[in-house]
Amino acid sequence: MSWQNNQTSGRDFLLSDLFQGTSAPWTFFALTLLDLLGALLGNSTIIILIRADPHLHSPMYFLLGQLSLMDLLYISTFVPKMALDFLSGDHRISFFGCSVQMFLFTSLVGTECLLLAVMAYDRYVAICHPLHYPILMSPKVCTLLVLTSWLGALLNASIHVVYTLTLPYCASRQIHHFFCEIPALLKLVCTDTSQYEKGIFVSGLIFFLSPFSAILASYGCILFTVLGMRLSLGLRKTLATCSSHLAVVSLFYGAAIIKYFLPKSYHPPEQEEVLSVFYTILTPTLNPLIYSLRNKDIARALRRLLRK
Repeated sequence: MSWQNNQTSGRDFLLSDLFQGTSAPWTFFALTLLDLLGALLGNSTIIILIRADPHLHSPMYFLLGQLSLMDLLYISTFVPKMALDFLSGDHRISFFGCSVQMFLFTSLVGTECLLLAVMAYDRYVAICHPLHYPILMSPKVCTLLVLTSWLGALLNASIHVVYTLTLPYCASRQIHHFFCEIPALLKLVCTDTSQYEKGIFVSGLIFFLSPFSAILASYGCILFTVLGMRLSLGLRKTLATCSSHLAVVSLFYGAAIIKYFLPKSYHPPEQEEVLSVFYTILTPTLNPLIYSLRNKDIARALRRLLRK
């Protein structure tokens, strides 16, 4: 591959080519562009519908709009750069560009972990405490929960990215990944990072396993409550939303836990890029499909918008 012969200049890094590692690079490149278009169209449509349709002005859809915004930022952070690199053959990324990618990725991962827990809490309150729902999930409370998710993740990302970028790097600037991620950059550091990696692990426990435990607890309470109730039409609609949310949680947390928390012996290094593709490129397209297919309110809002 000719791009491997390119020399980095100054403090530039050199990213791996995700497509050249496949048997049919142009086919996978075309599929990735289709995925990008699908993610942009699907998530933008959901955001527009939620803002334009008064029937969707509720905490549940406000949170869904936030998830769609994150998915737009996810795929916009990586795919355009990957596409330009593949077409130009130049896989360099500047020190600043690498910093921005790391910061956005770390922030979005942390925010989505917390937001999925907030969405599970919303479903828990709607089913287990419906009479108190207007108070427990008021617009003010909902906005505060979302802001806390964003600010907590931004603070965590700022600390880790700033520290990572101050570490001494070796002469090799070849990142064995298709985007700048903290674990990939730590492999280029010329000093012992074992203590810092323990700190990253603790941070991961806070932002991954704590929200995941809250999600499991919320749905455990929902299951216990539903087993003692008759399934009315409203409850069926609520449970349909729960199933969509559980599918999104399974996709996101499943790939992340396999990559970051299982021992390396359970998944070879080449599978790490596949897992990264799954939750950075595929899930932003799958999430709006999952929610749209099971949600009649979204479908009705789309029909009303098209009639206008």
